[in-house]
Amino acid sequence: MGADVFFTRARGGTAKEAFIEAVDDAYYEYGHNGYTGTIAEKDGFVMIKLPEGMDPVAYADTLIANDDDRISNKWGPAGCIELPDNEYLFFGWASC
Repeated sequence: MGADVFFTRARGGTAKEAFIEAVDDAYYEYGHNGYTGTIAEKDGFVMIKLPEGMDPVAYADTLIANDDDRISNKWGPAGCIELPDNEYLFFGWASC
């Protein structure tokens, strides 16, 4: 069993609401059988502050490339960066 990198954007009043929405959408799109390589495999997330002036996807990609401990485990939490307008970027490794 391997792992895939995922990036998912979702909206919600809170990061938790957005996370639930993103997971539900992934279940709908990829099913409930597990090992989808998507956010559907995650049961939580960790908030990560975006450094000023950085592009959120580029920063998330850097964290993945650098094997950042907060998001490097395919069984661990997703990373979450807060974006404007109640949008959140979830990212990391997921089992596939």
